Amino acid sequence: MNICFIGGGNMATALVGGLLGKGFAAQKISVVEINADSRAQLQRNFAVRAVEKVAEGIAGSQIIILAVKPQQLRDVARQLAPMLSGQLLISIAAGIRAVDLSRWTNSKAIVRAMPNTPALIRSGMTGMYALPAVSDSQRKEAQNILAAAGETLWVREEAMLDAVTAISGSGPAYVFYFIEALQRAARELGLNAEEARRLSLETFLGASKLAVNSNDDVSILRARVTSKNGTTERALLSMDANHVAEYIVQAAKAAEARAREIGDELGDKSGENQ
Repeated sequence: MNICFIGGGNMATALVGGLLGKGFAAQKISVVEINADSRAQLQRNFAVRAVEKVAEGIAGSQIIILAVKPQQLRDVARQLAPMLSGQLLISIAAGIRAVDLSRWTNSKAIVRAMPNTPALIRSGMTGMYALPAVSDSQRKEAQNILAAAGETLWVREEAMLDAVTAISGSGPAYVFYFIEALQRAARELGLNAEEARRLSLETFLGASKLAVNSNDDVSILRARVTSKNGTTERALLSMDANHVAEYIVQAAKAAEARAREIGDELGDKSGENQ
């Protein structure tokens, strides 16, 4: 199986590194990248074939991964259309719907994926949706590729990828936001910057690991830390009084709404150019 990445940015780099780490042969991977310095770096770091032209990159490839910016995808898709002959297309471009990509490429063998930035350290979470024409073997191939960067989750309907975007796609930023606030609190309580950073990061990491490795719901884990009339209870009562949980839910819903808007804006909802 030969794989071609169109676009050699951070997410493509994460997937290439993950595939090589799982034993995939470098000579089976090609990357189309217009920036000469980036091509040289890809060849130097991974020993994959990095080329400038799309036609050269996809030659002999059974799977094409579209890793360009969403605003560039329509042009790339239309450039690809006359060159396709049944290859599986996997798009990791945020916001662009599979139905629109299908229209631009005249292909129905499309999987749309929404990875997140922890994929850069192979700890990502990727939501995936396949058009009905995608075969079981193609779904498996797509999952194996995206699993090289972390965990995967198939969704039943493409619209659910907007929710995936709001929760896991944008989610790392929410986590960083919380950690920033925790570090600020630590500094205001008298700890120095390095102490604040270490305490906040390790606490978040440890609590996340505990939740991942526990069969109990996180609400139960939270309750176990919360002693009556203790320090944790006082903090959580303050958060409840300030509606922190409600605001987090509202924020995620705002992100989901924006994901839908982006799909409309970039995907010609009106049917233009069909």
